[in-house]
Amino acid sequence: MTDDVTLRSLTALLGTPITNVRGRMRGRLKDVAVGTGEEAGRVAGLVLKTRKGLEIVSSREVRWTPSGALELRPDATLNPVQGDENFILLRQDLLDRQIIDVHGRKVVRVNDVNLRWQSDGDGEQLCVTEVEVGLRGALRRLLSGTMPKRTLENLVAKLPSRVIPWNFVDMIEVDPARRVKLNIEYERLAKLHPSDIADILEDLAPAEREAVLRTLDEETAAETLEEVEPRLQKSLVQALDSETAAGIVEEMDPSAAADLLAELPDERSEAILEEMDPEERQEVKDLLEFREDSAAGRMTTEYIAVPQSATVADGIRALRGFEGDPETITEIYLIDSSEVLHGVVPLARLVLARPETRMEVLTEPRFVTVRANQHENEVAELFDKYNLRALPVVDKAGKLVGVVEADHVIAFLRARG
Repeated sequence: MTDDVTLRSLTALLGTPITNVRGRMRGRLKDVAVGTGEEAGRVAGLVLKTRKGLEIVSSREVRWTPSGALELRPDATLNPVQGDENFILLRQDLLDRQIIDVHGRKVVRVNDVNLRWQSDGDGEQLCVTEVEVGLRGALRRLLSGTMPKRTLENLVAKLPSRVIPWNFVDMIEVDPARRVKLNIEYERLAKLHPSDIADILEDLAPAEREAVLRTLDEETAAETLEEVEPRLQKSLVQALDSETAAGIVEEMDPSAAADLLAELPDERSEAILEEMDPEERQEVKDLLEFREDSAAGRMTTEYIAVPQSATVADGIRALRGFEGDPETITEIYLIDSSEVLHGVVPLARLVLARPETRMEVLTEPRFVTVRANQHENEVAELFDKYNLRALPVVDKAGKLVGVVEADHVIAFLRARG
């Protein structure tokens, strides 16, 4: 099934006459149905507007004619379109809609779709190859029907092409039932950095943001929530049911989770806390008791502490067993039986030392701490003065209660503008 032009735009294809082998008109092309999941990008069928209404035929049962029309093969079968089929309709579901360009890490609007015949084991298969997001596709749509198709193609061919390969496209579907049915999982989006996903969410409408966030795994959703600005954080969590929100909040850094819940109405915050696992719930509740602008209000309770008598081997085991984000760990803390802080060991020293070495000999000769109730401005001053990567937070008795990380300081300084 070939033609002199193997790449065709959806706009050029729509309205094409479809005949039987005797040349009798059967209808016109109304839409193109595309598979999802394992069949992603493959054209499942062509939707025709016939005297009976909308009917669909497999693309393998159609061929081009020299005149540019589409011809049904002798054994072609047309079936009524029921409306509950598991495919995307390019004209109905994609044109003029927003999609996520996971390569460019941005939200764009679809102006046209390009398709190509590709060989496979069973012959030739019509596939979506790319979407057009530039002026070429927009102009083709605008002028379609005002001049012969070949004239129009020659005109738009002079414009630069802005396309996104289909394998870099994540379609946005706000209907949960249809999203599940079409197997839209945003797997490609989930591979982006959380900061990029956060930027994409900010460009979407509220319903689309919620739809995307719901399909991400809880860890990715949590990391993404930590990257968006507080007002959007609040809006996104408010739109989720308490159980879903709790699953995401549990995966957040405890200090970030506490900051978020503090912004919610008390009733909503309590409902989410009730759905959380007891251990995570208690951590967050403890942090909620502190002023947001204090050292304790900015700290995380996810850190690694070992006994004063620990060896390097013990420290390595503690590091390997750490359930938080290992990328946040820059040092390990030495505490006594009362959890009073006695030493700070930089991670670099730990990994370079012999396993039997006592960690006490690797501690910083002088280390800086901050009281839990000290103001965040003093915290920022300490980071600047001592060029810190992390700052342990202690109570009046010197007990280690948390750690302020450099990222936390950067976040609240940026929030001030």
